[in-house]
Amino acid sequence: MAYDLALADEIRGALDGESAITERRMFGGLAFMVNGNLAVAVSSRGGILVRVGADTAEELVSTTAATRAVMGGRVMSGWLNVGADDLNTEAEVSTWAQRGVSYARSLPPKQ
Repeated sequence: MAYDLALADEIRGALDGESAITERRMFGGLAFMVNGNLAVAVSSRGGILVRVGADTAEELVSTTAATRAVMGGRVMSGWLNVGADDLNTEAEVSTWAQRGVSYARSLPPKQ
């Protein structure tokens, strides 16, 4: 299954005007990177993967519909999955995209 092109366009719109954003195909989806660090990705399984950091992830799992991301059977600390059913408005997409960008900006740039 390919990633959701409309959702990718919504994320592009949410990130319009942000500096140092690049796109890269990975894991069958489309990742949005900030200075080389993954911020948010449209998943080939539906929904998005968002990088928020371990402490924030714990809070968001208990207060939102987000779930911990699992890759290769391993829970990925600081990464969340947000299902397509929980991304119904531009505001919801933008909020999650900005969370990922904010965390990625806190990391040192990758070369």
